Amino acid sequence: MYRYDEFDQDFVEQRVEQFKNQVERRLKGELSEDEFKPLRLMNGLYLQLHAYMLRVAIPYGTLNGKQMRKLAEIARSYDRGYAHFTTRQNIQFNWPKLSDTPKILEELASVEMHAIQTSGNCIRNVTADHFAGAAEDEYADPRVYAEILRQWSSLHPEFTFLPRKFKIAITGADHDRAAVQVHDIGLQLNQNEDGERGFRVFVGGGLGRTPMIGRKLREFLPEQDLLSYCEAILRVYNLHGRRDNKYKARIKILVHESGEDTIRNEVEAEFLKVKNGFLNLPLEEIERINAYFAPPVFEDLPETESAFEAAKAESRELANFAKRNLNPHKAKGYTSLTISLKPIGGAPGDATAEQMEVIADLAERFAYDEIRVSHEQNIVFPHVELRDVPLIFKILAANGLGEANAGLISDSIACPGLDYCALANARSIPVAQEISERFASLERQHDIGDLKLKISGCINACGHHHVGHIGILGVDRKGEELYQITIGGSADENTSIGKILGRGFPADKVVDAVETLVDTYLDIRANKAEAFIDTYRRVGDAPFKEALYGSG
Repeated sequence: MYRYDEFDQDFVEQRVEQFKNQVERRLKGELSEDEFKPLRLMNGLYLQLHAYMLRVAIPYGTLNGKQMRKLAEIARSYDRGYAHFTTRQNIQFNWPKLSDTPKILEELASVEMHAIQTSGNCIRNVTADHFAGAAEDEYADPRVYAEILRQWSSLHPEFTFLPRKFKIAITGADHDRAAVQVHDIGLQLNQNEDGERGFRVFVGGGLGRTPMIGRKLREFLPEQDLLSYCEAILRVYNLHGRRDNKYKARIKILVHESGEDTIRNEVEAEFLKVKNGFLNLPLEEIERINAYFAPPVFEDLPETESAFEAAKAESRELANFAKRNLNPHKAKGYTSLTISLKPIGGAPGDATAEQMEVIADLAERFAYDEIRVSHEQNIVFPHVELRDVPLIFKILAANGLGEANAGLISDSIACPGLDYCALANARSIPVAQEISERFASLERQHDIGDLKLKISGCINACGHHHVGHIGILGVDRKGEELYQITIGGSADENTSIGKILGRGFPADKVVDAVETLVDTYLDIRANKAEAFIDTYRRVGDAPFKEALYGSG
């Protein structure tokens, strides 16, 4: 993983000292809240419903055991003993005291972490496939390019005050595990006919109150042109993006209103101005950054591990975990292991300080000291020997981390909702908890199969409900929490925006509604191999709508 050089460390430490002074002035009353707000947002500090919230950057979701242990220490010392992993592969502390935040940033800086560009109208934390560097289907490790983008975008003088926040995601394979088509810029690694590496470029995707799928501006962008092309996109956006209406300020609105061809032509024209200039990305620089992400030296292991297979035969719990929480690895005898942060009845994405310490210990012992945060609010060990899985699972299960539900209905995404967020209209966490409890039977979940359920507490869509196979949006209707259901969304290479089925449901009826949709799917699927989203695409929304609302 990338390590700070002297410039990085000095820069972060200077920012900590600067913010320390700003907090002291705020506490003394020398800065008003209006004056302090842009300063705190530049350092990832939000004022939420009940308290401040500090969002910490985890670039492209990668960290090590030492860093995870530091996050646990912060949760225990400065918060309420837990933290929340987000859909941008970051982590949030929901209860820090304002007076403690400079000290927290000092603690983070000691392990090469910070909270810069986790808020505000800037280029946010670049996200990537959580199996990057390990997946057997990737063209190359996308984190290399995510790090190059991070260095280019960090406090870029031209893009510090954009019309609105700007999000970039990158995936390394044809199968998209980073939801690139619902980002301001989405990059998908590919190859041309000559075997040269490049990117499929999507622009103008996004969720929120106006969900849109990104438009493909380039089928193939040579890798040396990555920064020049991204610079061109940002320049066009910075020039034409709306600043008079924040609801129309995202690049997706600019693309929609201007037209795909117009935006492509403007980007290409701007690209010609900077192409082959100082932003040209030489092969030597790619190789230099790539060295930071060199994979571990893997042992020459058999493709099938007999002890692991025997352990699965003896333990149904381990077999279930292996079925859902292991992903194919490029090296024989290895796997990528997902740790679900979605226990039955738990708050999605939350982990206690003790659990984070267990994860840190396991990473150092069994996973080459590498940890990933997924945009689905789970934790991943990208490199694990199959023979170590039984012991890892035993330790995880003993610490409330052994849920075998990756990709199942109880593995839902949920934003913090009205329990924490000042922008929310409705609660998200209790709905996720009740759904997981209703579908607690693992046998039933396995029968249902792959199902992405996503919940947002307001139209800002931090829970990505628009791209859930089943999406739930909490709204306020005359003081009552009401939940609108969408169906048919997807965030992979076949991205789609879910369709609203009809009127919303009160809080005490929404779980019943979800169960009705699931039961309808089970009744009409072609066979057990046909996933929920495939059934929907085959039959449309009519049978689901009728099951919820009747034929009238």
